[in-house]
Order: sequence, then C-alpha cells, then structure tokens
Amino acid sequence: MAKQVRHHLTYDAALAEVAAMLADPAFREAVCERQRVLRATVAIEPADAEVVGAGTRVSVDQVQAARGIPSFATKFVGDEIHIVQRESWRDDTTADLTWSIPGKPGEMTGTSRLHESGGRTTQTVDLTVKVSIPLVGGRLEGFIADLLIKALDAEARAGRDYLAG
Repeated sequence: MAKQVRHHLTYDAALAEVAAMLADPAFREAVCERQRVLRATVAIEPADAEVVGAGTRVSVDQVQAARGIPSFATKFVGDEIHIVQRESWRDDTTADLTWSIPGKPGEMTGTSRLHESGGRTTQTVDLTVKVSIPLVGGRLEGFIADLLIKALDAEARAGRDYLAG
C-alpha cells in the first residue's frame, strides 16, 4: 500500500518566472533555509548540455533534524534524516520527482506540473509515498506525507518571497 499526495503551490507570477525560479540555486538554498535544513548541497544543470531546451536536472541533497518524529519512526531514521530530492524537468512545465532516504526502505515519486492562468502560476505536485516496512509502513507513509505538505508549504512561502524580491 502507498499514500497518494496532491498539493498545489500558487504564485502571482507568469509561468516563465516560476520556471526560472525553480531553476535558480539561490531559490533552492532559500527553501532549505526556510525548511530549517541542517546541511544541504544544491546542484542544477541542463538535462542534456548538447540540446537547447532539453530541460533541467535539480538535485538537493539535504540533512534535516529528526524533530517531532513519533517514537515508532525514530528507530528507523535516527537523530537526523538524510534526504535526496531529484527533479528532472522535461521542459518549463513538467518534471519527474524522486525523494529518497539513502539506506532506508522508502521513497516518494511523482510529478510536478506548472500551469498559468490569468498571470498566476500553479504548481501541482503529485506524489506516491511508499515505505516498505511491515506493520508500520502505512503509519510512516502518513507521517511522511504530512511532513511533505509542510515542506511544500514552506517552499511556497520561500517562492513568494523570492518572486516579490
């Protein structure tokens, strides 16, 4: 069994501005700061350096404190959680997403899509959260999904600040 998450982030900006923001390492670093990440490395590069417009690859390798984690989850993650976030943007509107916790039996996979209407851009994130641990996997999936939504809300706040600045 897996947990499905759909979340919308809305920006008062054109799609091209939001796409540029998502490809800016300074924005990704601001998101990490907003999420209170302990350590992070951000890498953004063209998906294919030989092809103009081939998309972008984003990687955010981060370590977060395991604050507020229920006791049943603590034994699986420890005091810190290492998370690797990867985004493969096919173009300015669509990306394949993967979040993993190296060495742990779980991951999140899905897509991110940008859509502009009336000068506002909505980013729709669809993810499947899967934890392959008997008995507690479903509880962990729900907990991770809740944390993910909080992280996406922090990203949206960082994005609105970025676009306003």
